[in-house]
Amino acid sequence: MALLIAYATTDGQTRKIARFCADRLADRHTVELLNLDDAEGLDLQRFQAVLLAGSVHLHKFQPALTAFAKANLAGLQARPTLFLAVSLAAAGQDEDDVQGLREVHAAFRAETGWVPGSSIDVAGAFRFTEYDFFRAWMMKRIAVQKGQQVDGHSDTEYTDWAALADAVDRWSAQLAVV
Repeated sequence: MALLIAYATTDGQTRKIARFCADRLADRHTVELLNLDDAEGLDLQRFQAVLLAGSVHLHKFQPALTAFAKANLAGLQARPTLFLAVSLAAAGQDEDDVQGLREVHAAFRAETGWVPGSSIDVAGAFRFTEYDFFRAWMMKRIAVQKGQQVDGHSDTEYTDWAALADAVDRWSAQLAVV
């Protein structure tokens, strides 16, 4: 089965997650990994299933992800899909963060019209090696407000790779029966 794994990333964690998924699925499917910044002219008809990944920043997903979902709505709705929503909020249990993620998902669905077949919130990372001074200061402040201890000079990853592997494996198993 031909499978598209397409992602939009800001600091690189979503790219790392998408690559992990591609590596995980490559022995069962023909996989194409694509940064959505390079999706112009993509023929979605070549794929039987699609995994999309994007990260939440300032309460929304990247414009490239939103544009792709809008432009390819019919194609996405016509095939099995898995949506990975990457965020730091997914790393915690704070009810305000959980509600915020629900609102981000709802706004994304309203803007694009796309309702993924399956959707998973994936914990992201603090990528201090990617941030400029101001963003590092702001992200460290957010971490402190959430009770996290972070080193502002190195990355802190919250992605649960085993849970992600299990979720991707379950989705892949469902593809075999579609």
